[in-house]
Amino acid sequence: MIIDVVTIFPEFFASPLQWGVVARARQRHKVTLKIHNLRDYTTDRHRVVDDYPYGGGPGMILKPEPLFRAVESLLSADPAPDKVPIVLLSPAGVRLSEEWLRDNSRRRRLLLLCGHYEGVDQRVAEHLATMELSVGDYVLSGGEPAALVVIDGLVRRLPGVLHNRYSLREESFAQGALVEYPQYTRPAEFRGLKVPQVLLSGDHQQIQRWRREQQARSGGRSP
Repeated sequence: MIIDVVTIFPEFFASPLQWGVVARARQRHKVTLKIHNLRDYTTDRHRVVDDYPYGGGPGMILKPEPLFRAVESLLSADPAPDKVPIVLLSPAGVRLSEEWLRDNSRRRRLLLLCGHYEGVDQRVAEHLATMELSVGDYVLSGGEPAALVVIDGLVRRLPGVLHNRYSLREESFAQGALVEYPQYTRPAEFRGLKVPQVLLSGDHQQIQRWRREQQARSGGRSP
């Protein structure tokens, strides 16, 4: 899988992509991550990527020209550019979900556009991006943290990335909207706090029943 990220802060991704599941996936050649500096697609000597909004208002807006130029350049050599989703990370987008991650982890390539400042020229959302995606109903300083969430969620679903083949099946939201059951490890008692006896019983049917009950009791969804 290839994931392209267009951003004005490429350095933001330097450290997070070198650790954990994402780093392991890169080492095993399960994913190729390409971070592109939006300023490389400007044409003026100051490499300007933003401007004041028409109609007034606070902040700056990312200009359409560099973003269009970046996407067109990145996809120019792709054998099937029409099949590459161009995802604009935006609070106005559809909500990121386990279903979205599952479906899109099967793709050959994705392109993520990171907004910043007060937003992105609407022509990018309407005529360049194939969809807008939100990681939640809150405001971030830019699309870069959201891109990391999307990358992590996609990469860990790729075959051969996670050590335990049962991990995905057992995780929160893997089966509908249920969150994962409570987990415990040694010691069996810590400062008077004990692990539920059923987990120490060795009775796997009872353990599975307890876990299902705990999932149902959680209310089904995360806050």
